[in-house]
Amino acid sequence: MIRSAAARCSLSVAGFLARSALAAARDLDRTSAEIADEREVITVLFDSRRKLSWAGSNLNQAVKALNSGAQDTPQLWTAITAVRRAADTVHEACTRLIEQRTS
Repeated sequence: MIRSAAARCSLSVAGFLARSALAAARDLDRTSAEIADEREVITVLFDSRRKLSWAGSNLNQAVKALNSGAQDTPQLWTAITAVRRAADTVHEACTRLIEQRTS
């Protein structure tokens, strides 16, 4: 279970145990599983930020093409879909983070 949690957090077992111990020592009411889950949520948020940046760049290119008179911009709908998907992921991750902090 510890190896799995460490892998999910992209940490070595020793690194995971050290972070868990330090976090538990700072807040004795939380468990290491909660800490690992929070790290996973934060990882999802950072990944979503990267995806939003990519999709935003594509969206800007599509709008620029439309403003220049282009009639067909198939990448527009792909970019809009990617923005929506990343925004949904951010919303879900934030909801999980808020639920963890309030429970």
